[in-house]
Amino acid sequence: MAEEKDTLQQENPGEDMQENTAQAEEEMTTAESGNTEDMAQDKDEAEPSEKTKEETKEEKKEKKRKEKTDKKQEALKEKIEELEDRVKRQMAEFENFRKRTDKEKTAMFETGAKSVIEKILPVVDNFERGLAAVPENEKGGAFAQGMEMIYKQLMTEFENMEVKPIPAVGEEFNPDFHNAVMQVESEEFDAGIIAQELQKGYTYRDSVVRHSMVAVVKE
Repeated sequence: MAEEKDTLQQENPGEDMQENTAQAEEEMTTAESGNTEDMAQDKDEAEPSEKTKEETKEEKKEKKRKEKTDKKQEALKEKIEELEDRVKRQMAEFENFRKRTDKEKTAMFETGAKSVIEKILPVVDNFERGLAAVPENEKGGAFAQGMEMIYKQLMTEFENMEVKPIPAVGEEFNPDFHNAVMQVESEEFDAGIIAQELQKGYTYRDSVVRHSMVAVVKE
């Protein structure tokens, strides 16, 4: 049997060669087809599609729009901070101006009030001199009582205005409140103590309107 098979193969060598050639051509065709598919796949992977390109462009545009928006927001934020700082400065300047104006108004008012008080004080002095000159037998009369009532009313208004007399007799001499016009000897008071008040002094809100005119005991 083996001999017959070998004999058959030897008798038909052309058929074997044709089969081998066909098989080789088929393998080459398959290999070429596979290479072509691999190359096409590599090309597809290497070159982005039109859709991918469009998406990339949109992403770039979106990124630029975002950067532009961020820049605008940053500029707007800086502008707002600048305006807020300016408003704060103006408010501080206005507050300082208001305080300075109030202080000046208060000073002007006090100056004006002190000026008016200084002009009224001689009237008060005359009231006191008039009351002191009333004889003892006439102090109960209607005229004397009327003068006393007017004087008390005037002193009450002075007190409401914070105008107060400066203590003098028996107090230690203080040049901030007293004006010494003479020196006297005294057995009642020690040296440097005010023994006599010649003219009453007054203060307005702790500020001296008129110094007391006094006589001080000699040292």
